[in-house]
Amino acid sequence: MKSPSKSDATLEGVLPQLTDSLELILTVSSFASRIQRVLEDALPAVWIQGEISNFTEATSGHWYFNLKDANAQIRCVMFRSRNQRLDWRPRNGLAIELKGPTTFYPPNGSCQITVETMRQAGMGKLFESFTRLKEKLAGEGLFDEALKKPLPLHPTTIGIITSPAAAALRDVLTTLKRRSPSTLVILYPTPVQGEGAATLIARAIETAGQRAECDVLILCRGGGSIEDLWAFNEEVVARALAACPIPVIAGIGHETDFTIADFVADRRAPTPTAAAELVSPDRQGLLRHLTALGQRLGTLLQRRVERDGMRLDMVQRRLQSTARTSLQREELKLGRLRQRLIHPGERLRQQKLVLEALRQRLSRASKQHFERQHQTLQRFEAGLTHLNPQAVLSRGFSIVRSEAGSIIRDSHEIVAGQTIEIAFAAGEARARITQTEP
Repeated sequence: MKSPSKSDATLEGVLPQLTDSLELILTVSSFASRIQRVLEDALPAVWIQGEISNFTEATSGHWYFNLKDANAQIRCVMFRSRNQRLDWRPRNGLAIELKGPTTFYPPNGSCQITVETMRQAGMGKLFESFTRLKEKLAGEGLFDEALKKPLPLHPTTIGIITSPAAAALRDVLTTLKRRSPSTLVILYPTPVQGEGAATLIARAIETAGQRAECDVLILCRGGGSIEDLWAFNEEVVARALAACPIPVIAGIGHETDFTIADFVADRRAPTPTAAAELVSPDRQGLLRHLTALGQRLGTLLQRRVERDGMRLDMVQRRLQSTARTSLQREELKLGRLRQRLIHPGERLRQQKLVLEALRQRLSRASKQHFERQHQTLQRFEAGLTHLNPQAVLSRGFSIVRSEAGSIIRDSHEIVAGQTIEIAFAAGEARARITQTEP
């Protein structure tokens, strides 16, 4: 029995041949080969709509999944060379439209669609709108690299434009706290999804630019469908980003999500967390970098010493073959070189001696200062003791007061017969005036 030609590879062409040769025993491979030719030639590539399930990505980069509806499902494969062209990532439960030929895979006896291209169902109009706006803004130069503002290396204040309830905000704050806890963060709250969100996002960007209180801004939102991210594809947001005087990093969605805001922003990050990492200096990384620089500096110094030592050895060998006068001249030069080559350890030792001398001077100066203050305090104490009224009374003086308690300083203040009180260093007495003398 001859194999069917390509023109016969249809159900109508193959079935009669199989019926006429029922007595012919075929191998499984031969039979599967016929099924493969029938399917691949009889079913051209068509657009099919359905829902993704059992999506997996192999280590080779190929995508395997089932396309299903309420009554049926079929296996699909999209090879890495094809799926790399998509700017979005499939997931289970996502409604899509795909196109590709139907093939029969003999090793496991299954039919599958070899997907050539696919798109999210219902996204045709949105994608067209996205493409038109992208081409318009690109023609105006809003995507030009020359307009991109550089990011600050060590920002002290970072602004975040997102919804206070967004999971992306928690990711950004966690990353900033871990990498740069001393950095000040200012939140410009705004809805990032739904009707009117684009206008509010643009207003938040304008507010941040007018206040000018941040070194850099992060515009972020978590992943979602194209409808969820559509606010970032509006022209009003793109215009606000282009006019913002502060550098802006866009961290919107997942790595495969692209919006108009990503192209206009000064820098695009694949995720909100990556945006926080781009804008915040890694404290631990900086410490490691400084440590590495110190080690490198030590290595360079050691190499310099070794090179100079080798140079000195060469000079010494050359000096041995010269005349005495030349030898003396070279020895003087060699002495000057040796004086210049002070070992780093010796410099540290000298600096330690200087620091110890300064510490001792500070200690002596502090001790002398405290002694002078103590002597001054003692003088003040002696003066206060001398002026103490009790000390005056102990020397034989007394205080005369009227019965009302006022001190009597002149004999004119009292009259004969008046009672007075006299205070001594020890005790008091009452007396009556018999006579006064002017």
